[in-house]
Amino acid sequence: MPPPPAPRKKYRRHESEVSCCLKYLIFGFNVIFWLLGLLVLGIGVWAWSEKETLSNLSRLTRVALDPAFILVLIGTLTFIIGFTGCVGALRENTCLLAVYAIFLAAILLFEISAGVLGFIFKDWIKSEATKGFQSFIVSYREDPDQQNLIDWIQERWLQCCGIEGPRDWDRNVYFNCNSTARESCGVPFSCCKQQSLWIRNTQCGYDVRKPEYSLDASKVIYETGCINSAEDWLEMNLVGVATIVVAIAFLQILGICFAQNLRADVFAQRSKWR
Repeated sequence: MPPPPAPRKKYRRHESEVSCCLKYLIFGFNVIFWLLGLLVLGIGVWAWSEKETLSNLSRLTRVALDPAFILVLIGTLTFIIGFTGCVGALRENTCLLAVYAIFLAAILLFEISAGVLGFIFKDWIKSEATKGFQSFIVSYREDPDQQNLIDWIQERWLQCCGIEGPRDWDRNVYFNCNSTARESCGVPFSCCKQQSLWIRNTQCGYDVRKPEYSLDASKVIYETGCINSAEDWLEMNLVGVATIVVAIAFLQILGICFAQNLRADVFAQRSKWR
């Protein structure tokens, strides 16, 4: 008489190879990342629609310098990465987890390459930044997003005026000294040394570049160009910037390792079912 078949070993849920802690850590982190990407994408699309960019195709020629387009691009990328990590972890989908890890690795590689190339070609980057700033000055009144960005750079961040100084605002048709506008031979209010953060004098930059201006212009506006101010700011905050960059790279490497570990756990669990 043949021996009875050996009883089939059953695995209980608590014997799963998949780490619940790791799974829900990846899931929770990427839910936040996913929602953040959706928010940034929504803001970018809203800003784009407010400017009627798609109905005016001539605006698309300068799309690379459009802050709204940059928000759309960052939001879309963040949304996709968050989606693959979130759903991949929740559903234990090895394909989505692999895509998530590849995305993080590609971004990490891009950041390292950009850092190395930025150090090598810093003069070229400075030249391109100058051209971009010049474009912002020329279209200052035409694009509200670029106007808000340049105002924030000049007033809040770097406390500067123009590219190399206030005279760079001669490139704008409204601030040009040959213009008939009221702002002729002046600078935007963001160039001014405001006395209060809450109450702004939006006419403080009028006529400051005229030879007959009665006040001392250096006490009214910033005279340092934004390119030099940016270099000074980077030198003063180099340690902080480097710390943030290293922290971001560390989190990306951690995300890649966690995703790969979870994939390995899923494969190990599947091998038990065979």
